[in-house]
Amino acid sequence: MKKMMRYKDFYGTIEYSLDDNIFYGKVIGINGVISYEGKTLEELIKDCNEIVYEYLEDCKSQGIKPQKLKRTKKIIE
Repeated sequence: MKKMMRYKDFYGTIEYSLDDNIFYGKVIGINGVISYEGKTLEELIKDCNEIVYEYLEDCKSQGIKPQKLKRTKKIIE
């Protein structure tokens, strides 16, 4: 399983909680926390994509430049 996923040049973690029986993760490389979750990998990916889209729309409406992870280290996909 991939430990990271990518959407529109944003990277996110993939974790799994045995206690809660759910996948979860967060977007990395930005200030603040943008998290997502899903009962399946498909739901996790969909929620991640939607939250990144919302983040980009919020940045656009506020007239700020979105933060992105600076690629100083190779990320495994």
